[in-house]
Amino acid sequence: MSDMRVNSSPPGYSPEQQPQAAAQPDPRETVKDKDMETIQEMIKESREKVKERQAQLDRAKPKPRYGDAPLEAYARLARAKSQSQVSMAAGYARSRMAQLRSALRQDEENAGEIKAALRQLQKAVSRAGKKKQELQREQLQEARREKLEEEQQRQRAQRLKQELRRSKMMRAFRESGYMREAVTDSQQQQMLSATRAELRQQAQALSDAFGATAEYAAQQYTAGAADAATSVEAAPAAVDVQA
Repeated sequence: MSDMRVNSSPPGYSPEQQPQAAAQPDPRETVKDKDMETIQEMIKESREKVKERQAQLDRAKPKPRYGDAPLEAYARLARAKSQSQVSMAAGYARSRMAQLRSALRQDEENAGEIKAALRQLQKAVSRAGKKKQELQREQLQEARREKLEEEQQRQRAQRLKQELRRSKMMRAFRESGYMREAVTDSQQQQMLSATRAELRQQAQALSDAFGATAEYAAQQYTAGAADAATSVEAAPAAVDVQA
Protein backbone atom coordinates (compact mmCIF):
# COMPACT_ATOMS: atom_id res chain seq x y z
CA MET A 1 0.00 0.00 0.00
CA SER A 2 2.88 2.32 0.71
CA ASP A 3 4.17 1.84 -2.85
CA MET A 4 0.98 3.14 -4.39
CA ARG A 5 1.25 6.60 -5.96
CA VAL A 6 -1.52 8.86 -7.01
CA ASN A 7 -1.32 9.79 -10.68
CA SER A 8 -3.35 12.91 -11.32
CA SER A 9 -2.54 12.97 -15.04
CA PRO A 10 -5.41 12.08 -17.38
CA PRO A 11 -5.33 8.72 -19.11
CA GLY A 12 -3.16 8.57 -22.24
CA TYR A 13 -1.11 11.62 -21.23
CA SER A 14 2.65 11.55 -21.67
CA PRO A 15 5.29 14.22 -20.82
CA GLU A 16 6.39 14.28 -24.47
CA GLN A 17 2.98 15.72 -25.39
CA GLN A 18 3.43 18.72 -23.09
CA PRO A 19 3.20 21.95 -25.17
CA GLN A 20 6.37 23.92 -25.48
CA ALA A 21 6.48 27.31 -23.80
CA ALA A 22 5.99 30.31 -26.09
CA ALA A 23 9.25 31.79 -27.39
CA GLN A 24 10.21 34.85 -25.46
CA PRO A 25 11.56 37.92 -27.40
CA ASP A 26 15.27 38.48 -27.22
CA PRO A 27 15.93 41.40 -24.84
CA ARG A 28 18.84 42.47 -27.03
CA GLU A 29 16.57 42.91 -30.05
CA THR A 30 14.19 45.08 -28.01
CA VAL A 31 17.03 47.30 -26.80
CA LYS A 32 18.41 47.52 -30.33
CA ASP A 33 15.06 48.64 -31.77
CA LYS A 34 14.72 51.29 -29.07
CA ASP A 35 18.23 52.54 -29.83
CA MET A 36 17.39 52.80 -33.53
CA GLU A 37 14.22 54.75 -32.79
CA THR A 38 16.19 57.08 -30.53
CA ILE A 39 18.80 57.66 -33.24
CA GLN A 40 16.11 58.40 -35.82
CA GLU A 41 14.43 60.87 -33.49
CA MET A 42 17.76 62.60 -32.84
CA ILE A 43 18.48 62.85 -36.58
CA LYS A 44 15.02 64.25 -37.27
CA GLU A 45 15.28 66.75 -34.44
CA SER A 46 18.70 67.97 -35.54
CA ARG A 47 17.51 68.46 -39.12
CA GLU A 48 14.48 70.40 -37.96
CA LYS A 49 16.71 72.65 -35.87
CA VAL A 50 19.01 73.28 -38.85
CA LYS A 51 16.04 74.16 -41.06
CA GLU A 52 14.59 76.47 -38.44
CA ARG A 53 17.94 78.22 -38.02
CA GLN A 54 18.35 78.63 -41.76
CA ALA A 55 14.83 80.05 -42.04
CA GLN A 56 15.62 82.58 -39.31
CA LEU A 57 18.77 83.66 -41.13
CA ASP A 58 16.88 83.98 -44.42
CA ARG A 59 14.23 86.15 -42.78
CA ALA A 60 16.84 88.35 -41.10
CA LYS A 61 18.85 88.81 -44.30
CA PRO A 62 17.16 91.21 -46.77
CA LYS A 63 16.79 89.78 -50.25
CA PRO A 64 18.78 91.72 -52.87
CA ARG A 65 16.65 93.66 -55.34
CA TYR A 66 18.64 93.15 -58.52
CA GLY A 67 15.80 94.42 -60.70
CA ASP A 68 16.13 97.93 -59.25
CA ALA A 69 19.38 98.61 -61.13
CA PRO A 70 17.80 98.69 -64.63
CA LEU A 71 14.90 100.80 -63.35
CA GLU A 72 17.29 103.40 -61.98
CA ALA A 73 19.35 103.35 -65.17
CA TYR A 74 16.27 103.95 -67.34
CA ALA A 75 15.02 106.66 -64.98
CA ARG A 76 18.33 108.52 -65.33
CA LEU A 77 18.26 108.03 -69.07
CA ALA A 78 14.73 109.47 -69.27
CA ARG A 79 15.73 112.53 -67.19
CA ALA A 80 18.81 113.23 -69.33
CA LYS A 81 18.36 116.38 -71.43
CA SER A 82 21.87 116.66 -72.82
CA GLN A 83 24.48 114.34 -74.25
CA SER A 84 26.67 114.67 -71.16
CA GLN A 85 23.76 113.61 -68.91
CA VAL A 86 23.09 110.65 -71.20
CA SER A 87 26.76 109.65 -70.88
CA MET A 88 26.44 109.79 -67.08
CA ALA A 89 23.37 107.53 -67.21
CA ALA A 90 25.27 105.06 -69.41
CA GLY A 91 28.20 105.17 -66.97
CA TYR A 92 25.87 104.30 -64.11
CA ALA A 93 24.54 101.32 -66.08
CA ARG A 94 28.06 100.07 -66.80
CA SER A 95 29.10 100.34 -63.14
CA ARG A 96 26.05 98.38 -62.02
CA MET A 97 26.78 95.73 -64.65
CA ALA A 98 30.23 95.22 -63.14
CA GLN A 99 28.68 94.83 -59.68
CA LEU A 100 26.09 92.34 -60.92
CA ARG A 101 28.71 90.23 -62.68
CA SER A 102 30.51 89.96 -59.36
CA ALA A 103 27.24 89.07 -57.60
CA LEU A 104 26.52 86.41 -60.23
CA ARG A 105 29.57 84.45 -59.09
CA GLN A 106 28.49 84.60 -55.45
CA ASP A 107 24.69 84.32 -55.54
CA GLU A 108 23.81 81.29 -57.67
CA GLU A 109 20.37 81.06 -56.08
CA ASN A 110 19.27 84.33 -57.78
CA ALA A 111 21.23 83.83 -61.00
CA GLY A 112 18.08 84.25 -63.12
CA GLU A 113 17.29 87.69 -61.68
CA ILE A 114 20.89 88.83 -62.02
CA LYS A 115 21.14 87.75 -65.65
CA ALA A 116 17.85 89.47 -66.47
CA ALA A 117 19.09 92.69 -64.84
CA LEU A 118 22.34 92.45 -66.82
CA ARG A 119 20.40 92.12 -70.07
CA GLN A 120 18.33 95.18 -69.26
CA LEU A 121 21.40 97.22 -68.31
CA GLN A 122 23.10 96.25 -71.55
CA LYS A 123 20.02 97.46 -73.40
CA ALA A 124 20.15 100.69 -71.40
CA VAL A 125 23.73 101.30 -72.55
CA SER A 126 22.87 100.75 -76.22
CA ARG A 127 19.72 102.89 -75.91
CA ALA A 128 21.79 105.63 -74.32
CA GLY A 129 23.99 105.67 -77.42
CA LYS A 130 20.88 105.97 -79.58
CA LYS A 131 19.55 108.85 -77.48
CA LYS A 132 22.81 110.73 -77.84
CA GLN A 133 22.44 110.54 -81.61
CA GLU A 134 18.83 111.72 -81.39
CA LEU A 135 19.76 114.66 -79.16
CA GLN A 136 22.52 115.65 -81.54
CA ARG A 137 20.14 115.52 -84.50
CA GLU A 138 17.53 117.55 -82.59
CA GLN A 139 20.15 120.10 -81.68
CA LEU A 140 21.01 120.54 -85.36
CA GLN A 141 17.33 120.84 -86.27
CA GLU A 142 16.80 123.45 -83.57
CA ALA A 143 19.69 125.49 -84.93
CA ARG A 144 18.23 125.20 -88.41
CA ARG A 145 14.80 126.32 -87.18
CA GLU A 146 16.28 129.42 -85.55
CA LYS A 147 18.07 130.27 -88.77
CA LEU A 148 14.83 129.91 -90.77
CA GLU A 149 13.09 132.29 -88.40
CA GLU A 150 15.87 134.82 -88.85
CA GLU A 151 15.40 134.52 -92.61
CA GLN A 152 11.66 135.15 -92.21
CA GLN A 153 10.81 131.66 -93.43
CA ARG A 154 8.23 131.16 -90.77
CA GLN A 155 6.23 128.38 -92.44
CA ARG A 156 9.29 126.17 -92.82
CA ALA A 157 10.39 127.08 -89.30
CA GLN A 158 6.95 126.17 -87.94
CA ARG A 159 6.95 122.87 -89.79
CA LEU A 160 10.40 122.03 -88.43
CA LYS A 161 9.25 122.97 -84.94
CA GLN A 162 6.36 120.52 -85.17
CA GLU A 163 8.72 117.79 -86.34
CA LEU A 164 10.95 118.45 -83.35
CA ARG A 165 7.99 118.28 -80.96
CA ARG A 166 6.80 115.00 -82.50
CA SER A 167 10.32 113.55 -82.30
CA LYS A 168 10.60 114.41 -78.61
CA MET A 169 7.17 112.91 -77.87
CA MET A 170 8.06 109.67 -79.62
CA ARG A 171 11.28 109.47 -77.65
CA ALA A 172 9.39 110.00 -74.39
CA PHE A 173 6.98 107.18 -75.32
CA ARG A 174 9.89 104.86 -76.07
CA GLU A 175 11.58 105.67 -72.77
CA SER A 176 8.40 105.01 -70.80
CA GLY A 177 8.16 101.71 -72.67
CA TYR A 178 11.69 100.90 -71.55
CA MET A 179 10.59 101.36 -67.96
CA ARG A 180 7.51 99.15 -68.38
CA GLU A 181 9.65 96.46 -70.01
CA ALA A 182 12.15 96.51 -67.13
CA VAL A 183 9.36 96.38 -64.52
CA THR A 184 7.63 93.44 -66.24
CA ASP A 185 10.91 91.57 -66.64
CA SER A 186 11.78 92.11 -62.97
CA GLN A 187 8.36 90.87 -61.81
CA GLN A 188 8.61 87.76 -63.98
CA GLN A 189 12.06 86.95 -62.65
CA GLN A 190 10.87 87.37 -59.06
CA MET A 191 8.01 84.94 -59.69
CA LEU A 192 10.38 82.43 -61.27
CA SER A 193 12.80 82.82 -58.38
CA ALA A 194 10.02 82.17 -55.85
CA THR A 195 8.91 79.09 -57.81
CA ARG A 196 12.45 77.75 -57.93
CA ALA A 197 12.87 78.32 -54.19
CA GLU A 198 9.64 76.43 -53.46
CA LEU A 199 10.73 73.52 -55.66
CA ARG A 200 14.08 73.41 -53.88
CA GLN A 201 12.31 73.24 -50.51
CA GLN A 202 10.09 70.40 -51.70
CA ALA A 203 13.08 68.52 -53.09
CA GLN A 204 14.94 69.00 -49.82
CA ALA A 205 11.96 67.71 -47.83
CA LEU A 206 11.77 64.61 -50.02
CA SER A 207 15.51 64.11 -49.73
CA ASP A 208 15.32 64.35 -45.95
CA ALA A 209 12.44 61.87 -45.78
CA PHE A 210 14.08 59.28 -48.03
CA GLY A 211 17.49 59.98 -46.55
CA ALA A 212 16.25 59.12 -43.06
CA THR A 213 14.75 55.88 -44.37
CA ALA A 214 17.99 54.97 -46.10
CA GLU A 215 20.00 55.67 -42.97
CA TYR A 216 17.68 53.49 -40.90
CA ALA A 217 17.96 50.64 -43.42
CA ALA A 218 21.75 50.91 -43.44
CA GLN A 219 21.84 50.82 -39.65
CA GLN A 220 19.55 47.77 -39.59
CA TYR A 221 21.74 46.01 -42.14
CA THR A 222 24.90 46.80 -40.17
CA ALA A 223 23.34 45.58 -36.92
CA GLY A 224 22.15 42.33 -38.59
CA ALA A 225 25.58 41.68 -40.07
CA ALA A 226 27.20 42.19 -36.65
CA ASP A 227 24.75 39.74 -35.03
CA ALA A 228 25.45 37.15 -37.71
CA ALA A 229 29.19 37.47 -37.18
CA THR A 230 28.71 37.09 -33.41
CA SER A 231 26.60 33.94 -33.91
CA VAL A 232 29.25 32.37 -36.15
CA GLU A 233 31.97 33.06 -33.60
CA ALA A 234 29.86 31.62 -30.75
CA ALA A 235 28.85 28.39 -32.60
CA PRO A 236 30.77 25.19 -31.54
CA ALA A 237 33.20 23.70 -34.00
CA ALA A 238 31.97 20.66 -35.93
CA VAL A 239 33.50 17.28 -34.92
CA ASP A 240 35.03 15.25 -37.72
CA VAL A 241 34.01 11.60 -37.07
CA GLN A 242 35.72 10.16 -40.10
CA ALA A 243 38.68 7.85 -39.37
